[in-house]
Amino acid sequence: MRYVSTLDRLSDSVSKVDDEFLLAVINGLSGDEKSLPCRYFYDARGSELFEEITGLPEYYPTRTEAAILSECAPEIARSFANDDSLVEFGSGSSRKTEILLDLLPDSVGYVAIDVSDAALVQAKERLGLRYAKRTLRSIVADFSELGVLPRAIANGRAVGFFPGSTIGNFAPRQASRLLAHFKRLLGPGGRLIIGVDLKKDVATLVNAYDDADGITAAFNLNVLSRINRELAGTFDTTAFSHCALYNEDQGRIEMHLVSERAQDVAVAGRIFHFTEGETIHTENSYKYSVSEFRALAAAAGWTAGRVWTDRNELFSVHELT
Repeated sequence: MRYVSTLDRLSDSVSKVDDEFLLAVINGLSGDEKSLPCRYFYDARGSELFEEITGLPEYYPTRTEAAILSECAPEIARSFANDDSLVEFGSGSSRKTEILLDLLPDSVGYVAIDVSDAALVQAKERLGLRYAKRTLRSIVADFSELGVLPRAIANGRAVGFFPGSTIGNFAPRQASRLLAHFKRLLGPGGRLIIGVDLKKDVATLVNAYDDADGITAAFNLNVLSRINRELAGTFDTTAFSHCALYNEDQGRIEMHLVSERAQDVAVAGRIFHFTEGETIHTENSYKYSVSEFRALAAAAGWTAGRVWTDRNELFSVHELT
């Protein structure tokens, strides 16, 4: 087995990450419309809760995308050369990645990039046992700010993997910039396999983000617990409730945390006032038609290639070259 023994942190220190978290929270709660970046959902507990979400009956994206990948993976795998590398942006548990890795030659390396130490450590333990002959590497980083990929993949092409419709967390202009950023990172001859959630009926969309068991609510509220723990916050998590809605004009699901009463909350000694009913906007998830996403990719400099969908057209997997 060849696995990098320590998680690469590039040039970032833990204190810098903490400072960025604090700055993001202060800036987000200081605006006229309070917000928090969704990337801070994924501490150890948040990652656990998201894994629970992916198994919920209401949450169709994970199982639907996995089924699509199972069908198209042989076709995707045939286009890999022996010295190529699979680079996953926002790898999380790397569960869906196994669908591809199972079909790729051992000479194809795998690079997992994620902001969560905990998720990468767990994936390392599992993948290290399953793919003992494959070169595996993990990087703790925000993929949107990553400057370069490891030198280890320089000999072959880099094939990006961005499942889970994470692209939907970015507004269209931001998504276009991110796709262009991936194009630069992957370099000449690079390709990108990306999962994109499709537009569909509102009830299906909202239920996926507001499940009957309240797991998504716990996931949303956990960001307040993280602020309390890491930034000396004083949020009473019982005084906020989860809200998910579909903004049809923007073509996106929105998640909010709603203040149940007028209250003051401290973060690192700074006081923020909430009126009753005021919300913290915590996440967007944009939905696309196939043609809308292909146009977005083209605007970012990619050539839209093959696309695969499920029978009910709930989800799509695109190849960009």
